[in-house]
Amino acid sequence: MLHRLGFPSIGDHRRFVTAIAVDAVGSGVFMPVCVLYFLVTTDLGLVQVGGAISLASAVALPVGPLIGGVVDRYGAKHVLLAGNALQAVGYAAYLLTDSFVALTLWTIVVTVGRTAFWGSYGNIVAAISVPGEREKWFGFLGALRNVGFALGGLLSGLAITIGTDTAYAAVVVANAASFVLAFGLLLAVPPTARSGHRSPEGAWGVVLRDRPYRLLWAAQLAYSTSMMVLNFAMPVYATTVLGLPGWVTGAVFTMNTVMVGFGQGLVVRAMTGARRWRVLMLTNAVFAASFVILLGASRLSVGLATAVVLVGAVVYTGAEVLGGPVHGALSAEAAPEQLRGRYLSLIQLAWNLASTIAPVAFAWLLDRGAAPIWIGLLAVAGAGALLAARLGTTLPEAALRVTNRAEEPVAAEVAPT
Repeated sequence: MLHRLGFPSIGDHRRFVTAIAVDAVGSGVFMPVCVLYFLVTTDLGLVQVGGAISLASAVALPVGPLIGGVVDRYGAKHVLLAGNALQAVGYAAYLLTDSFVALTLWTIVVTVGRTAFWGSYGNIVAAISVPGEREKWFGFLGALRNVGFALGGLLSGLAITIGTDTAYAAVVVANAASFVLAFGLLLAVPPTARSGHRSPEGAWGVVLRDRPYRLLWAAQLAYSTSMMVLNFAMPVYATTVLGLPGWVTGAVFTMNTVMVGFGQGLVVRAMTGARRWRVLMLTNAVFAASFVILLGASRLSVGLATAVVLVGAVVYTGAEVLGGPVHGALSAEAAPEQLRGRYLSLIQLAWNLASTIAPVAFAWLLDRGAAPIWIGLLAVAGAGALLAARLGTTLPEAALRVTNRAEEPVAAEVAPT
């Protein structure tokens, strides 16, 4: 079945794959009720809850690069396990949280744990896969997490429907338990290479002076910013700006989940023979097309606007499944193995920056009407396309073709200027 969908053979990595699925379902259960849980079970107001979450995210933001050094020194497996343990403890502590200070403290613990997880995740995927098949692996695990989030979201909907303190507490317990179970499964993950007890001299200097990787980081930031649209822009745009019925947002998320879950592997298979930098250029072009379509919905009646928004969401998801696997594989392979933790921590920083800035920026733009946000995002997609083209001339790994074969990649000439 996995082969027909274009996904890799799991082989000896069933426990890791199962852990990722369990983690995704647990996270999907809690994320939709995160704010609601504290509003229902504590005396805190909406501003206090939102402020605590934002404050915790800001405090934890610098942790990402620090974790990169820890990964290089101790290996990604230990950091991955620590990330799951911290999240299990933090979410369990939510059951006893009833003050702003406690909420902030335990959210910092959860956020640091999440950062540790994602800061080591790419290293693990790179270790269990081989060059030539990494697009398959990053695509497969991304699709798996997407489906897991969707299944968890369905369960969270049941808790919201019941609406009691006990129902919400059950969600928190389920989420904490998912991290404990994932921790047990991840114990079987093979250890990854590490640089030793002492970091290579000037390690961060090597990373920060790597100009081609800085370009890749900028391209990742553009992609990550566009990836925030589904969660932070489309729902508000559809319901508040366009006045569409609530089911439209649900349909958008459902279509996205189905397309990623069942189409990701097929898209990666279709990439075979394409140069990575060209796939990234196409990704940004497709993002731009979806933003134009969504802008066009603002000039139509409710019925037509509904159809256009759904079409725009389909096109948008096409960009997501194009760019995700290539960015994952490229960021891992372009990093020297002995410094991969530090390099990938920068990629995680790009995601963290996008997720920190996007909610505020998108809300500010949407408050000014339909056009500003999509024009701004067109500029982001345009910058991403230019950066992808530049990568083709400066980063040898970006000029490699997607092979989807388990073999060592041969050196490739960079694309002509």
